[in-house]
Amino acid sequence: MKDLDKNDQHYFDSYDHFSIHEEMLKDRVRTLAYRDAIMRNRDLFKDKVVLDVGCGSGILSMFAARAGAKKVIGVDRSQIIHMARKIVEVNGLSDTITLIQGQMEEVKLPVPKVDIIISEWMGYFLLFESMLDTVLYARDHYLVEGGLILPDRTTLLMAAIEDAEYKDEKVGYWDDVYGFDYTPFKDIVTEEPIVDIVESKAVISNSVEIGSIDLYTVKKEDLAYRHRFDLTFDRSDTCHALVSWFDIDFAQRLPNPVSFSTGPFDKPTHWKQTVVYTPTELQVNAGDRLVGEIHIAPNSRNPRNIDIGLAYTFTPQNRGPDAMELTNYVMR
Repeated sequence: MKDLDKNDQHYFDSYDHFSIHEEMLKDRVRTLAYRDAIMRNRDLFKDKVVLDVGCGSGILSMFAARAGAKKVIGVDRSQIIHMARKIVEVNGLSDTITLIQGQMEEVKLPVPKVDIIISEWMGYFLLFESMLDTVLYARDHYLVEGGLILPDRTTLLMAAIEDAEYKDEKVGYWDDVYGFDYTPFKDIVTEEPIVDIVESKAVISNSVEIGSIDLYTVKKEDLAYRHRFDLTFDRSDTCHALVSWFDIDFAQRLPNPVSFSTGPFDKPTHWKQTVVYTPTELQVNAGDRLVGEIHIAPNSRNPRNIDIGLAYTFTPQNRGPDAMELTNYVMR
C-alpha cells in the first residue's frame, strides 16, 4: 500500500474513530433510506455481486447481504474495517461479506466485475471531502454493463435566508472581544462556509437547483462547474446569507425508488446545511430578485476541499439591478 499524501492521510484517519460512524449510523434519515432502497428492491440484489465503496462499519454491506446478494465486497482504507470484520462475523455474514482494507484505486478485488455498487460517499455541501472520485473509479473499472449504482442521482439546491441572530453570534462577536477590537477575524470567518442546521422559517426565497450529478454518466472533470441561479424573495426581510443542501435519489433503474433530502424543510441529517454569508446585508421585499452564478471546484491545493465562487446582482422591484458582488469562499 503506497504512502498517502497528508491530505488523504488526515481524511482516512478521521474515519478510524468509532464516533464518526456512530454519528452516521444514528442518522436515521440517511441509514433508513439506504436500507429501504436495498430491501425494497431485494429482487435486484438476489444472487448478485455487490461492491460497497468506503464500507466503514459495514452497515450497507450487511443490508445487501440480507437482501440476498451472493457476494458482497466492502473496501475501506481506514482502521475501522477491523471492527467491521468483527461486526460482520457476530452477525453471521462472514461467508457472504468480504472486507478489504486499502484504497479502492489500489486493491485487487476477488472478482473481475460486480453487478451493483453501493456507497455513502457524500460530504458537506455534497462534495466537501467526498469519495465521489473513488466511486467513479470503481464504476469505470468494475461495474458490469447495465449494472446498478446506489444512490444514482444527487441534486444540490440553494435558497436565501434571514440569519441575523446567528450571524451576530458568529461574525458580530469579533467587534468587541473583552473590550478589544478583533474585527480582522471577520474576513476569516466569512470566507469559509458554515455547516449548521437552518430552520425552515429562516428561508425567505424560493429554492433553486445549482447542480446535479448522474452517477451513471458523470465524469471527474464535470465536478468543477458554473451554474446560473435566480432567486425570488417571498417576503420583506433582511437577507444575510445563502443556504445550500442536497437531495439524494435511488431511482433510475429501481422498481421501488427511494429518496431523501438534507434540506431545511426536512428532518435534520448529520450533513446539516451549508451557509455562506453575502458580503453585504440586503434589505428585500417580496418579489425582489437575486440573480447570479455560482462556481464550484475542488481546491487546487487539497482536492478534498471545495472552492466556492459567488457572483450576483440584486434587483429590487421597480428599479434596476444593484452592482454585482463577487465573493470567493473556501470550504476546508
